[in-house]
Amino acid sequence: MIRIYKRGEVSDSEIFARENEGMDVSAIVSDIIANVRANGDAALREYSEKFDRAKLDSLEVSDAEIEEAFAKTDPKLLDVMRRAAENITAFHEHQKRSSFVISEKPGIVLGQKVIPLSRVGLYVPGGTAAYPSSVLMNCLPAKIAGVGEIVMVSPPTYAGGKINPVILAAAKIAGVGRIFKIGGAQAVAALAYGTESVPQVDKIVGPGNAFVAEAKKQVFGQVGIDMIAGPSEILVIADGTCNPRVVAADMLSQAEHDKMASAVLVTDSESLAVAVQAELEVQIDALPRREIARTSIDNNGKIILCASIAEAVQISNRIAPEHLEVCVDNPFDYLDSITNAGSIFLGKNCPEALGDYFAGPNHTLPTSGTARFSSPLSVDDFVKKSAFSYYTSDALAAVEKDIAYFAESEGLSAHARSATVRGEEAGR
Repeated sequence: MIRIYKRGEVSDSEIFARENEGMDVSAIVSDIIANVRANGDAALREYSEKFDRAKLDSLEVSDAEIEEAFAKTDPKLLDVMRRAAENITAFHEHQKRSSFVISEKPGIVLGQKVIPLSRVGLYVPGGTAAYPSSVLMNCLPAKIAGVGEIVMVSPPTYAGGKINPVILAAAKIAGVGRIFKIGGAQAVAALAYGTESVPQVDKIVGPGNAFVAEAKKQVFGQVGIDMIAGPSEILVIADGTCNPRVVAADMLSQAEHDKMASAVLVTDSESLAVAVQAELEVQIDALPRREIARTSIDNNGKIILCASIAEAVQISNRIAPEHLEVCVDNPFDYLDSITNAGSIFLGKNCPEALGDYFAGPNHTLPTSGTARFSSPLSVDDFVKKSAFSYYTSDALAAVEKDIAYFAESEGLSAHARSATVRGEEAGR
C-alpha cells in the first residue's frame, strides 16, 4: 500500500528514489558496438537470430510489408492516429525557428542560419512495449524541422520475424523514410556508424531498454542523441475538492508503465490523501498490468501532505517531475510559479494520457529531475545553428587594435596578428 507522508518526513531526493536496476550492461554494449562496427550487416543478422529469434533475408522493411501492415491495422486506430498526428503537427509548427540577419552598423553583417539535420535515426521498441504514439512524437517534429531523411529501427519481435504492424502503420502516417528490422544496442550502433544496409545518421532519438540507453550513451559524440530517459514519473498536485477516483486513475496511468515508475500525490487535504490511498488499492486489482502497477506503487509511490497548494508547487519545483498535473479549479493561478516540469497538465479535465497520445505537445520528456535544465523533445532537437559574420575593410580597421589587445591579454599573439596583418598589408 502507498504510504502517506507529512511534509518533512521524506526528503525531496527520496521522492523519486529508485533501487538500482541490476547488472552493469556497459561492457556487453561495448562489445556489441565493436562487433557491428567491424562486421556490419553480418553482426546485425547474428544478433537478430540470437536475441529476437528472427532469421532475416533482408534487414530493410519493404514497401509491400508496410502496405500489408497498414491494411491489417484497425481502421479506427488509423483514424485516431491521423487526428493525433494533426494535433502534434499543429503544436510543433509553432516551434519552428527562423534564420536572422543583423546589419545595423555600417560595413558589418551578422546573422544566424538555422539548418535542419540531414538524417535522423528513430529507435522504436518492439514486443510488449510497442508504442505507435512514440513514432508520431519523434518523427513529426523532425519532419517539421526539415530533416532530409528519417530512418526508423525496431526489433523484429512480431510473428514471423516482423515489426509490429501498428508501428509500421504509424510510421507510414508520420512519413518515415526507411525502416529496418533491427533492435537493441546493435541497432543504435548501426545508426551511429552505418553498415552495408543501414545508413549512418546525425542524431538518434527514441526510447529503449537499458541496453539501448547505454548504447546511446556510448555513441554520443559520434552522433547526437535526444536524452537518456529514466523510468516514467507523474506528480499530481490536488486539493480537497478533487475526486479521489480520478486522482488514483491518473497516478496509475504511469505506474502501469514499469515496476520502476513513480507516482506521487502532493495535497493539502488529509481526507483526499486517505481516500486516494484506498482507491489505489481498488483500482490496481482491476488492471491487466496489476503486477507492474502494484510493484511501482508499493516501492516508488508516495502521498505527501503539505500546508497549501502554493507549497505543493514549491515541492514540485524541487523534484522537477516528468509529468505534472495541477488538479485545482484555477490552475492558471499557479502556472507562473511552476519552473521545473517536463509537461504540465492544468485543471481537473487534463489527464496525463491526453498528452501521451492526442493533445499535441511532445510526450518525450526529461526524467529523473533533469527538467531542472532540459526540455521536451521539440523541433529544436532536429536543427543546428551556424553563426556568420561579415566585415568590410573599414569596419575591421575600426576594431582591429581592440581585437589585438584582447588577444594579447590572453597570451595569444597569433590571434592578435591575424587581426592586424590586413591593416599592415593595406599600409594602415
